[in-house]
Amino acid sequence: MDDYLAINRANWDDRTAIHVDSPEYDLARYRSDPQSISDVVSFDRPRLGDLDGLRAVHLQCHIGTDTLSLHRLGAQVIGVDLSPAAVTAARELARETGAEIDYVVSDVYRAPEALAGVAPFDLVYTGIGALNWLPDIDRWAGVVASLLRPGGRLHLREGHPMLWSLDDPREDRLLAVEYPYFQTEAPMVWDEASTYVSTGEGSDGRIGATVTHEWNHGLGEIVTALLDHGMRITGLEEHDSVPYLALGDQMEPHPDHPGEFRLTERRERLAASYTLQAVKEH
Repeated sequence: MDDYLAINRANWDDRTAIHVDSPEYDLARYRSDPQSISDVVSFDRPRLGDLDGLRAVHLQCHIGTDTLSLHRLGAQVIGVDLSPAAVTAARELARETGAEIDYVVSDVYRAPEALAGVAPFDLVYTGIGALNWLPDIDRWAGVVASLLRPGGRLHLREGHPMLWSLDDPREDRLLAVEYPYFQTEAPMVWDEASTYVSTGEGSDGRIGATVTHEWNHGLGEIVTALLDHGMRITGLEEHDSVPYLALGDQMEPHPDHPGEFRLTERRERLAASYTLQAVKEH
């Protein structure tokens, strides 16, 4: 199973340069405005509550824009990511913005060992597009619980498994279920030379390692896994928007949330993302 780690790590290493230069990530605004936070963190800011002084770990942090945002909201945060290239970029952004953030290269399942000297934490944060890279959601929930102190909490904002089960944008504009909703033993294998953002001036947009392995996890599977590892669910909200054009021209910008997109027609048909919060009981 570790083959999936090498495959996905190579893909994310290749994506990093594209993302660093992309207008969607817009790293320049974090450098120029010390108050700027990411759209993803801004969306959930009312749900995050007061982060001042909390010890937090951001799992699957990528190039650190959400991590920096948590830091700017007062958290003492460590970022963890599979990709050495992404962690290098995140460290550079922290250096350029004067943020005291530690970053660790590790896959999620090995995070407890990688963070053995600094755990437990008050908060585990995970953002959009993370769980689909993990083959075993129960094992993930065990990692989350092991990283938290008693009374510590998980904050998860993620793409909805219903959205990820849909076929790619179709000419007939139907929302058709094509891919697994529930976790499967075998991964979904993709071979794509593009990423989910546009190419900036400093990148040629090329991805050499085009293959990825991904898994979907049903909402019930995620909740049950957390309950099984001693977590108490304190909040679960489903949203009609997601922070990328998941369904192409079938989506439009959300009028109230910058960077979010929702269906242009009959948006009540689809939960596109969700926010889940949980507390470690003991």
